[in-house]
Amino acid sequence: MTSTTSGRVTVVTGASAGVGRAVVRELGRRGHAVGLIARGAAGLQAAAEEVVRLGGRASWAAVDVTDLHALRHAAGRISSELGPLTGWINTAFVGGLRYFWDTDDATFRRITDVTYHGYVNGTRVALEHMRPRNHGVIIQVGSAMAFRGIPLQAAYCGAKHAIKGFTESVITELRHERSAVRICMAQLPAVNTPQFNWNDTEFDEHPMPVPPIFQPEPVARAICYLLEHPRRSLWIGPSTAYTILGNRLVPRLLDWYLGRSGVDSQLTEESGPRWGTNIDKPRDERADRGAHGMFDDRAHAHDPWSWTSMHRRELGIAAGVAGATAMIIGRVRRGFVRPRPRQNGG
Repeated sequence: MTSTTSGRVTVVTGASAGVGRAVVRELGRRGHAVGLIARGAAGLQAAAEEVVRLGGRASWAAVDVTDLHALRHAAGRISSELGPLTGWINTAFVGGLRYFWDTDDATFRRITDVTYHGYVNGTRVALEHMRPRNHGVIIQVGSAMAFRGIPLQAAYCGAKHAIKGFTESVITELRHERSAVRICMAQLPAVNTPQFNWNDTEFDEHPMPVPPIFQPEPVARAICYLLEHPRRSLWIGPSTAYTILGNRLVPRLLDWYLGRSGVDSQLTEESGPRWGTNIDKPRDERADRGAHGMFDDRAHAHDPWSWTSMHRRELGIAAGVAGATAMIIGRVRRGFVRPRPRQNGG
């Protein structure tokens, strides 16, 4: 299937690396035309070339998502080149690994601006394209940290919480006007991406995702499934479910657990490249960093949890058919068992 036959045109922010990079590859495989937005030109160009090789069309723009005017202009150009926007996936963020009291105000505000206001801007621009046509799907790529804060990431966790509240509010507004535009949230586990090579940190140890770690590809497949089969929310990875449900049931226990192990679980003695912080400038401007980070040997390439969640309707039907079949077989077998003749006493 090609992009011209599918008719799908999807914009992805944060498209040059990590989860966003894996998403645009998957969209290319599925025949979408893809608009790629990020700051790093080298990563964007390489990602766009991959989309074309995989069978899609691509248009890219090096834009900071905090610049609403530039984002609007980029979306307009992408739409004029590829067609009306049918999908928009927000993944762009910047992050750091520091204690809150060691994070200066400018850094905290910048993380919040990109990670939260970048999603707000992306959603605003997407709705400007979709609401007049009453058609489209927006996906907010979130995290288990939208439900549960962890140490060393106060700004990022705060932004993810804010995205969730903002999105729920806009969902209700769209419902009020009976809009057919859908907004969905994909909540992610820890993913092996290059972010841990450009995280803003002063720790001697190398930053790492909190295990269990997943590769970007199963995450991208789940996000693209959500785009094509929209529903309000999709939890990706069993650890996401454990975190969200655990915080609902025993938040004080998680306070204790994360206070004890949450710092050490985000640091490793393993050595790896450090490209410098991407807080103020991209680290894939001149070199393509790809989708994967340095933890391939620890990362899971498959996620049965998400597959089960994505196909719950089919699995429910299959379970119902299996149950009905078993019941019928049981009745047939009982029909062939003749009752024993009664023996007359005396």
